[in-house]
Amino acid sequence: MATQFSNLSGTDPTDYIQALLDLLGDRDPVEVLAATPSELRRALEPLPEAQLRRKEAPGKWSRLEVVAHLADSEIVYSWRLRLSLAEERPTLTGYDQDSWAARFDYPSADLAEVLTRFEVLRGANVHLLRRASPADWERVGVHTERGEESVRRLTELYAAHDLVHLRQVARIAKAVGGT
Repeated sequence: MATQFSNLSGTDPTDYIQALLDLLGDRDPVEVLAATPSELRRALEPLPEAQLRRKEAPGKWSRLEVVAHLADSEIVYSWRLRLSLAEERPTLTGYDQDSWAARFDYPSADLAEVLTRFEVLRGANVHLLRRASPADWERVGVHTERGEESVRRLTELYAAHDLVHLRQVARIAKAVGGT
């Protein structure tokens, strides 16, 4: 049975992490991260605004909101990655994605802007990862909810996070129409 990744508040972080790692499998996380922006563009650019903004169900995100979330998540990843690479055992704070979605008005986002922001940040992060030394990959930060995480684990989790949201975009397309 496939893991459902929505509404995970209250979920044991260990179970969530394992589900993400299982989804990633043996795929190279850097290659997954590098491929996601173009996969999103292919899935979303031909769609009219009304299709992008349709939700699969009340209380769920539209495809546009998913992309806005990915762009903001990339800001968080950028910060966590750089802290972990530059500082000794920095604190990596959690954040409330639903609060961000509401506060930053994801439903009103502009697709071109959020896709561009996501692509630029992701490109910079992939560049940094491809230059990282073996020792860099083992540097750790301490996440306030999940504990110690190496750059490797952090990167694996973000790659799996991409896969979750790419599946979500496909699921929304199936539910509301449009490819």
